[in-house]
Amino acid sequence: MFRAIGKLLIYVFIQSSICIGQESKVRVSAYEGVVVIGYVDNGGFSNFTGPNINLTYKNSKFMLGALPSLRYKKDNSTPKNSFVTPNLGIGFTYIYKLIAVQVPLYYNAKTASQNGSWQIGIGLGLRLNKFKK
Repeated sequence: MFRAIGKLLIYVFIQSSICIGQESKVRVSAYEGVVVIGYVDNGGFSNFTGPNINLTYKNSKFMLGALPSLRYKKDNSTPKNSFVTPNLGIGFTYIYKLIAVQVPLYYNAKTASQNGSWQIGIGLGLRLNKFKK
């Protein structure tokens, strides 16, 4: 399922860059100045978008990239893991002017009781570098 979602996101990204023509700009960036908080796997996350490939069209920006994050989740097992853990995800972020909507994928590692799996989430955020002019 996640492979199909990934292929669909890449297809939409490529097609939008082809169809838009001269008005768009495709770039690679190390940092975008976007802070996002959201929900994934019965917990939360916060991130500042990291290295990405992005496409800009008028007031919109489409980004596909890495998401260095902090994940927040209460662990009920024994022994307990920390409430806050660093994590690297991948995902798609859409930005319109100041508002960002993100669909991240995070990997949960294999444990003694569960197999490893990818978890999909949803997040909302702000584009901070739009405030400085």
